[in-house]
Amino acid sequence: MQNKKICFIGAGNMSRAIIGGLIKSGYSASLITATNPSLPKLDALAADYGINTSQDNVPSASAADVIVLSVKPQLMQAVCESLAGVVDDKLLITIAAGIPENRYHDYFGKQVKLIRTMPNTPMQLGLGMTGLYAPAGMPDEDKAFAESLMRACGDIVWVNEESGIDKVIALAGSSPAYFFLFIEAMIEAGVEMGLPEADARTLAQQAAVGAAAMVKQNPGLTPAELRANVTSKGGTTAEAIATFEAGGLRTLVKDAMGNCIKRAEEMARNF
Repeated sequence: MQNKKICFIGAGNMSRAIIGGLIKSGYSASLITATNPSLPKLDALAADYGINTSQDNVPSASAADVIVLSVKPQLMQAVCESLAGVVDDKLLITIAAGIPENRYHDYFGKQVKLIRTMPNTPMQLGLGMTGLYAPAGMPDEDKAFAESLMRACGDIVWVNEESGIDKVIALAGSSPAYFFLFIEAMIEAGVEMGLPEADARTLAQQAAVGAAAMVKQNPGLTPAELRANVTSKGGTTAEAIATFEAGGLRTLVKDAMGNCIKRAEEMARNF
């Protein structure tokens, strides 16, 4: 990864995850600055990672080569407008959902170099999944830097069209919550069956971790094949799977992901 000065505008969980990943990968803390209106998150980042911090966005962004926009979508316009005078020729990386690339040009009042990304919360454990989109003409050097930045916290996928970011949201950005819900339902069922809640949680969470690892570590097998390997005809697993299928699990998942995408599209129209 190139040694560029990075300024994170916003010091929330995503910024913290990326900064932690960078430091762990050997990136120099002296090249990283985080800004935030209040001090507690900044103080924690400085204490944990030794980075630079500031409550003033403009001078910090002005001194950077790369600016990571990591603020809530409803605050993005005001933040961009305040930085309009210092972003020329800098690479901008945004991790905000719902704001299309062309709106940033409006916010800044000029054409800017911007790459959209959509990470997910497992970045906090170095197990993140990030989708990236760069408009046509983006220099390969900038794309490579953005990719390296996000790889510090997990895996990445580039999408060719900006609409692909909405699909990334449905498949990765929002999907940790789907799995949390499924695990939650399993724990609740286990408790109703008479298991202590702690034991039900241990059983469900480890099964989820193990199943995900088996998918990842067996790229030559489809999930359907892995499922078949543990589903004996007429056995207990077969009975459970048949119940899920009869309940329309596949259709429910498809509908949920479709509604996720629709909501992302609605949000884009609102900005």
